[in-house]
Amino acid sequence: MCLDIGDKRIGVAVSDPFNSYSLPVETYHRKNLKTDLAKMCEYVKAKSITQIVCGLPVNFDGTPSIQTQKAKFFIEKLKEVTLLPVHEVDERCSTVEAEEVLIEQGKSRLERKSFVDSLAAATILQGYLNQINKNK
Repeated sequence: MCLDIGDKRIGVAVSDPFNSYSLPVETYHRKNLKTDLAKMCEYVKAKSITQIVCGLPVNFDGTPSIQTQKAKFFIEKLKEVTLLPVHEVDERCSTVEAEEVLIEQGKSRLERKSFVDSLAAATILQGYLNQINKNK
């Protein structure tokens, strides 16, 4: 499972059973930390997740940002409640790529807002899967 963690929304994506490709699942609208973590635990249980990949937002030059700190805080809490390995990966440009795909598909601004986070999570996850499969 992959999460694109934002202040208002969390994009969720999963891989196929063979870790070959990623699929967007949902854009979850955040409530509060406790509820958000409980929802992520629901995904873990329902989809038999064994590992979590989280996009780490950094500045364009790769340096940490305020969003990096917020994401790391959420990731630490996620590790505590799921007890699963959590991999942090650079998410630079994932939202831009997702937005471009949705524009190419002719999605309206409102439709893009509904899908962009889950598609960004799928983009992050696909990059991660490509990397681990390349190293096999």
